[in-house]
Amino acid sequence: MYEVRVEADFSAAHFLRDYNGRCERLHGHNYKVFAHVRGTELSEGGMLLDFSKLKYIVKKICDRMDHTNLNDMQIFEQNPSAERIAHYIYDAIVAEMKETGVDLTSGEGKKSAFLYAVDVFETDRNRARYFQ
Repeated sequence: MYEVRVEADFSAAHFLRDYNGRCERLHGHNYKVFAHVRGTELSEGGMLLDFSKLKYIVKKICDRMDHTNLNDMQIFEQNPSAERIAHYIYDAIVAEMKETGVDLTSGEGKKSAFLYAVDVFETDRNRARYFQ
């Protein structure tokens, strides 16, 4: 099994509803995002996936959230936890890559590249991961 990972970042504000603590107030993070792609077969060029394509897509998605209040994005239902952000980014990567002709969906027995996981770090020590 091979794995590649690309990284992007964005800065955004948010607050958590239904939470009893400091994070229920508006605050911000410098988020770091890791996208992990796995597979068992390499291309004729010896690559699992072209880094530049994946980097471009992950940056494009992160740019949508950069310098925003994440609570304003309908997708998060007014509660943009790191878990929900990771899920959103995961789904967006799959959709955007599909538009470029690259299918990163996972499936039983799939050997070509598939999106394994998306990590969203709120701090260096706190991470949420979404994978299917």
